Amino acid sequence: MNIKQTLEQLGVPVANSVYEGSEETYIVFNEYNQAALLSADDVEISTKFFYQVDIFSKYNYTDLVKQLRELMREAGFGRMFESETYETNMKMYRKIMRFSYATNFEEVI
Repeated sequence: MNIKQTLEQLGVPVANSVYEGSEETYIVFNEYNQAALLSADDVEISTKFFYQVDIFSKYNYTDLVKQLRELMREAGFGRMFESETYETNMKMYRKIMRFSYATNFEEVI
């Protein structure tokens, strides 16, 4: 699982934590937590990863949000949270989405 490669399929610039380009629509993501999902004999067997994905745009991003949701679901991510705001200092709309992903037990054996 590579979240950046997954998000790049949407055809807009994607950056980890900080976007330094000049496009008027782009995506920023970051991992904000990870935790043991399954442990045995004090050994972590499976891990759950938590990501925040933000879409920034000066335009209507409704279709992009729908595509992102579907793409993340297909890649095995579960959606946990969604919100939106307007960033007045940037003059951009911002869609905030949080997803989780768990390693499969088979992946770690």
